[in-house]
Amino acid sequence: MRSNPKPQSPFNTKLILICAFFLLFLLLVISTTSTFSKQQIRPSPVSESHSSSSNSTDDPIEEPKQQPSEESKPVACPSLPLTPTCTKTPPSLANALIHYATTNITPQQTLKEISVSARVLEKKSPCNFLVFGLGHDSLMWTALNHGGRTVFLEEDKAWIEQIKQKLPGLEAYHVEYETKVHQADDLLETGMKEECKAVSDPRFSKCDLALKGFPSDIYDIEWDLIMVDAPTGFHDEAPGRMNAIYTAGLMARNREEGETDVFVHDVNRVVEDKFSKAFLCEGYLREQQGILRHFTIPSHRARSGRPFCP
Repeated sequence: MRSNPKPQSPFNTKLILICAFFLLFLLLVISTTSTFSKQQIRPSPVSESHSSSSNSTDDPIEEPKQQPSEESKPVACPSLPLTPTCTKTPPSLANALIHYATTNITPQQTLKEISVSARVLEKKSPCNFLVFGLGHDSLMWTALNHGGRTVFLEEDKAWIEQIKQKLPGLEAYHVEYETKVHQADDLLETGMKEECKAVSDPRFSKCDLALKGFPSDIYDIEWDLIMVDAPTGFHDEAPGRMNAIYTAGLMARNREEGETDVFVHDVNRVVEDKFSKAFLCEGYLREQQGILRHFTIPSHRARSGRPFCP
């Protein structure tokens, strides 16, 4: 019969393990403390050099110090500025990235058309940017004009509320239009009258094409860019963009100095084509990409006697 081995006391085994771990921990602490102390006591090379220089008063001649070569010279860490520069992503850009990354709805304009306005914004932003229309590209325009003021004028009050629920940071105002697309020919003839060639604040213009119902702030600002991509204009009973195009041109001419870049979208349609050529002038046309036209209109107040169109 096989006999069982004599059992060891569990108490003794535990005690030995505890003591061993305690001794190991103690040695680790002593070793770390010793290393840290040596690092603190060890003088820096600059201090040693300074001390050695100070103590060597017995030597009558001091050897000139050699300047380190460009390769051997250590690169100093730049000191932090008193006011650190913020490197966070601008909120407008961050919101745009998140919005367009999480939606399958794309802006109404093509990449080539957007690039025309984006190039101008790259040069002028932050600036004042007025947009006729509120849509899926609005957040993009705000982000591209980071630090500036981007304002949207929209005919559909319910659409404003819907967009602002998703994007509350956008600045949008409701505006009303009294015209219809089927009136375009008569309005084009009206725009040829002398009172429509006069340059003034749209609020005080005698031309029937001038829009006068915007918030006062819209008239008081000198806009660097104006985008006409509204109101609706694809059927006869829609308001059409006749007044918007004329008013954009009037605002540009009425600025005190400088110039305004005006963009008109959907120039494949009759109204946008005729009215942009008539009131923004072919002589001011800089570029057309797809169905977007880009005009650069100078101030007419800065130089008296300038013709309505060049």
